[in-house]
Amino acid sequence: MLVRDAMSTVVLTIGPAHTLRQAARLMSARHVGAAVVLDEDSSGLGILTERDILNSLAHGQNPDSETAGSHTTTDVVFAAPTWTLDEAAAAMSHGGFRHLVVLDGGGPVGIVSVRDIIRCWAPVRQRIPAA
Repeated sequence: MLVRDAMSTVVLTIGPAHTLRQAARLMSARHVGAAVVLDEDSSGLGILTERDILNSLAHGQNPDSETAGSHTTTDVVFAAPTWTLDEAAAAMSHGGFRHLVVLDGGGPVGIVSVRDIIRCWAPVRQRIPAA
């Protein structure tokens, strides 16, 4: 199975000036755990995850004044829609993260998460008889 078969095509894109509260509201409304942060003035694409927001709150930071740009991961590993789920899982395991932004033609077309991969693998693995 390929990344394109598992990825969510709901890609929330926000700017670096969004506050963490704004980002959290948008993520919650769209039922996603990550947002692509598009900064046209500097680094291009980054990712802000629910874990980034949680870590900020745990450090006592104000979600109404902290911006997405201050908490964005910019050294993002990108996946291609044609990667296998094994390749995506290996990249996540190696990098210690749970989301991959999927690029096609230079732009984000989806996000694949550990949950997406498990959802795809679970039905297949359940059919394997126990030894």
